[in-house]
Amino acid sequence: MNLGTASASSGVFQSGSAVYYGGRAARGTIMTAAHRSLPFGTWVRVTHSGTGRSVDVMVNDRGPFGNSRRIIDLSRSAAASLGMLGQGVAPVTLRILSRP
Repeated sequence: MNLGTASASSGVFQSGSAVYYGGRAARGTIMTAAHRSLPFGTWVRVTHSGTGRSVDVMVNDRGPFGNSRRIIDLSRSAAASLGMLGQGVAPVTLRILSRP
């Protein structure tokens, strides 16, 4: 599959790599993420392609920058839920759950 936007029929919005960072505080959740273009307040289901584990996160920041294969920065809590803290970078797919 091509990195970037995926087919709408599969329900996958984007596929690529996730990284994690400290995250940015948000009201009501610690499961947050940074994305380059999705509107703030968008909820996304991030699925680790290697393990099948998923986590729902709210976009409240911009990034990642500098590497086009990295499509989302996850808060530490979200990365821990996916089991990717030891990896640092993990292959993922994104599905949009809701937009603001």
